Amino acid sequence: MKKKARYIFEGNIEKDTDLKDVYTELFITEGDMKDVNQEHEILKIDDAIKIQKSHDKPIKCEDIFNELKKKNEEKIVLTKGVAGIGKTVSVQKFILDWAEEKNSQDIDCVFLFPFREINMIKDREISFHEFLLEFYPEFKDLEKSQLYTESKLAFIFDGLDESRLPLNFNSRSLNTVEERSSVDVLFTNLVKGNLLPSALVWVTSRPAAANQIPRRCVGLFTEVRGFTDQQKEQYFRKNIRDKTMANRIIKHIKTSRSLYIMCHIPVFCWIAATVFQHILIETNAQNISTTLTEMYIHFLLIQMNMKNQKYDGKKQRQRTKLLHSNRKTIKKLAKLAFEQLMQENIVFYEKDLKKCGINMGKDTEFTGMIAELFKKENGLYETKVFSFVHLSVQEFLAAVHVFICYLKKKMQELQFFFEDSQRTATRNQFFCKSQTVKFHELTKSATDKAIQSKRGHLDLFLRFLMGISLESNQNLLEGLITKTQDTTESIRQTTAHIKQLQIKKIKDEASVNLFYCLLELKDNSLYEEIQSYISSDKHPGRELSSSMCTVLNSVLFMSENVLDDFSPKRFTSSPADYKKLIPAVRCCRKALFDGCGFDETCCETLSSALQLSDSHLTELELSNNHLQDSGVKLIYDGLKSPNSKLEMLSHVEAQAANRPHQRQQSRRLHFTVHFCYLSLVTEEDPL
Repeated sequence: MKKKARYIFEGNIEKDTDLKDVYTELFITEGDMKDVNQEHEILKIDDAIKIQKSHDKPIKCEDIFNELKKKNEEKIVLTKGVAGIGKTVSVQKFILDWAEEKNSQDIDCVFLFPFREINMIKDREISFHEFLLEFYPEFKDLEKSQLYTESKLAFIFDGLDESRLPLNFNSRSLNTVEERSSVDVLFTNLVKGNLLPSALVWVTSRPAAANQIPRRCVGLFTEVRGFTDQQKEQYFRKNIRDKTMANRIIKHIKTSRSLYIMCHIPVFCWIAATVFQHILIETNAQNISTTLTEMYIHFLLIQMNMKNQKYDGKKQRQRTKLLHSNRKTIKKLAKLAFEQLMQENIVFYEKDLKKCGINMGKDTEFTGMIAELFKKENGLYETKVFSFVHLSVQEFLAAVHVFICYLKKKMQELQFFFEDSQRTATRNQFFCKSQTVKFHELTKSATDKAIQSKRGHLDLFLRFLMGISLESNQNLLEGLITKTQDTTESIRQTTAHIKQLQIKKIKDEASVNLFYCLLELKDNSLYEEIQSYISSDKHPGRELSSSMCTVLNSVLFMSENVLDDFSPKRFTSSPADYKKLIPAVRCCRKALFDGCGFDETCCETLSSALQLSDSHLTELELSNNHLQDSGVKLIYDGLKSPNSKLEMLSHVEAQAANRPHQRQQSRRLHFTVHFCYLSLVTEEDPL
């Protein structure tokens, strides 16, 4: 188990990285299974303020099963987290610490079962003991009673989202390790506690698949949230040996708020570190500012150069020649990335590769590229399992494929974007008159598809597609893209369509992503418009739409400027939109939220803002809201944080003047909050 857990993949198949050298502790919390399938793969902008909520209980990965025991639960642990957030690394850290006798020594044996390997035997009839021996043949001579009756066992199933099992929890019961069944029945019975009820079971999953496990089977639900702001810096300082360079990169990423927020994902930190180190070392650039698309183009070039030097023995080559010499390989990869993304697959097998013209036995060039852009793992029976080094790399290459198909008029391959029955006329025009189709028709359809996605699996892909449409980025891809196209008019119509959507009522996640799409197109007009509203003391003249209120938060987060005061009533008269603007408190010194219709549910975000180290809030006006005892308690939790800079808090319950008993209660709550903050009551919770 030490061998299985000691090394992690960091873009170099020849020399994997020692986990101990680079491990940065992740932020893991106890969570709630509610709406787990609705979470987007890219963290929402306002979640930056919620990365550590006031009532969150941090959990170290080595304490996972201890926390389960505290609940006296004989159920499983289920851990969710988006792609690349560190679920597998957390599992490896737990196993390595156990194997080195640093924790969980009450457990006799720990078994790891990656779902990507379980898929290899999913169609077989097999007993649980035979199943275990498939992965761990070392146990073939051990007495079953000694293993299953006398030993404390822990089974870790990693990557439920990669499973191709039907997961039927209404299947027949299974009670013995000798009885044969399908692998699906084995797994579901283990989770339900019918099979080996005393064993510990831990399952990890991306959010989209986590709800496949029934709530009744889960004793502890945890969430890997990746890096806090402090842990991001620790990662860069640990992985970049040159302190001066590390400081420059950290400073740059902090000024690009969208990059900074995405860096809560550890694998994204690795990509950013790779790109920015290269730019500073190889080009000696003074300015390392890049859009997301530009950063990934640089990443592609860096990885190809590594492949050339490592496998072909060639020196670093000029960009155009490099792309031209590898274009066939990249196009195959891009086709694979697109087709699998549309199916929401992030793990592939050789049959998937062959469909895209990739023959692992013959494509030696592709074998070299795997080391830099792909993770190749040997599963059961030496079966090869593949995935891109990060989901965002797959999304980037998928966008490259779509753009190349558009340039070459391969419209049948883009049929996915025109499958909506409401677009029958557009679809017929698209496929019957493909020569006359404009790029903005494609981006409009892709935008609509992304907005319709429940889990946002096309959000980042859309940003990359927008970015690649810029002629400057097409020039960067010269050699891969044989001709560039002036998309100025298409971009103008695309931006107009996006701005029109921002006026409408769309999901918060969609409005933020569309705002980033505009920035990717280097259209700063919406950003500047919002900035003008913020900088003026006057009402903007028109109310901001609900979507624009969400964008307003984004602009405030991206700016380093701190507002002297902030009142949501300057921008909208909608109580629902007042609540959307709560995250803005971190960007102002004085927040005026009197009479905004807030209730106790709003206090969670307010409390989180008080605890942020980079919050500037010193004065908070909450009069004439309905916070209730539970809401005030959350505010109190925020005030206890050493990071809280609050000096003045005003809070009087609405309508208290008309109801004497409420007036007395609200006055007590008002003074209690002040007393808590001044530490005049220290022995017990005054609420």
